[in-house]
Amino acid sequence: MNENQNLNPEEQANLHIVSNMDGSNLPPFLQSVLSLAQTPAEKDMLLMATLTACGAVMPNLYCRYGIAAKRYYPSLQLFIVGSAACGKGIANLALELVKPIHEATPLIIAGDATYPAFYQTLARQHGRGYIHESEGSVITDIWRSSTANYNTALRKAAEHEPISRARCREASVIENPQLSMVLTGTFSQYRALVPSVENGYFSRLLTLIVEDVQPFSERYVQPSDPSGETIHTCAEQLYHLYGRLLASKPREFALTHDQRDRLGAHLKTAYPTLVRLLGLDFHSVILRMAVHIERIAMILTALRGMSVSPSSSISPELYSGSSSASSRDFSSEPLLCSDIDYATAELIGNKLILHMAQAYQLIQGSKPIETPAVKPLDQKQILLSLLPDEFESKTLVAEAASQGISRATALRWNDEWQTVGLILKIKYGVYKKIA
Repeated sequence: MNENQNLNPEEQANLHIVSNMDGSNLPPFLQSVLSLAQTPAEKDMLLMATLTACGAVMPNLYCRYGIAAKRYYPSLQLFIVGSAACGKGIANLALELVKPIHEATPLIIAGDATYPAFYQTLARQHGRGYIHESEGSVITDIWRSSTANYNTALRKAAEHEPISRARCREASVIENPQLSMVLTGTFSQYRALVPSVENGYFSRLLTLIVEDVQPFSERYVQPSDPSGETIHTCAEQLYHLYGRLLASKPREFALTHDQRDRLGAHLKTAYPTLVRLLGLDFHSVILRMAVHIERIAMILTALRGMSVSPSSSISPELYSGSSSASSRDFSSEPLLCSDIDYATAELIGNKLILHMAQAYQLIQGSKPIETPAVKPLDQKQILLSLLPDEFESKTLVAEAASQGISRATALRWNDEWQTVGLILKIKYGVYKKIA
């Protein structure tokens, strides 16, 4: 995040999201949007901002989570943390995608608003809203006098819990709020909103740490899409999807049994490792990441359905990859996630956990300065801890891939573990950890 950053190029590359996935697995809509970004950091910022913006305009979709089968909607709240000249402005393209919908149905809520004004606008919009601010100071400055109110409201909105407001002459409650938000700013602005890791909002706010500083180049003079045709086309597609969802009945989205088992097993494995590295306060991030992953999968599924069948009603066959779609009414059946979209959502979640680990360390160990140094999370240690006591090379490569780590990097780390005596080679392609 500054000239004295501690992350080397390889460690920075491991934190990237889009460059560590197969882009062809993304829904065509997202592929079109991401074509406007050029660097890995730009692609990550635009991907997360676009997913958040799209989730804000997907009414009547929900998933169930937890023992109580609580309903969660595709509402994400995101803060992109970076210094000046890191290219955060690319995230503003996400705002352009939802503007046509806002013109037809008020949705956008200004960040430059007092808490009473924010509450009244959200209530007027029946609990649905989208905040997008490219300067975090706009938020933190106006919210400074009512930080507790905003923090509580955002935390409750992330869980769709009622937000209440009582005054001498009036009292009201916003039931089932569905608020999406994209903020970009410096670390000091981020910390004004999330003052400590103990604050319940930390685990509910997705955080993307941007390390790269963009050099000046001709592309800033000559836009890659000077007419804005790509965004205009994508905004139209999103508008039509919004209309279809708005006119439909509430529809449940669900992971398959195999996907849910995979998600549970993965988080149970990651939980003790990251908590041991970072401390008990980080456990809420691991637990809530399951909800974030399912929300992201829900957004990907809806966008893929738009791409597959732009003129028809939602159908689980289309989303699950079936070659034939029946004419039956599936409105009462769960909308199943495809394996491709689940794998993409899981990879995004894996990377976001690492970004939030960076933010965790910043909050825990840094003073609120503009561009603090970031201590890298030791991915090598995490990967080694996730492997069984005795493992084969193919197991190593597969586990590394699930963490967004390349095969070449994993095998190089394996050689380093042998050199320093952490593992022992039993035979060709088989290794054993040394206690």
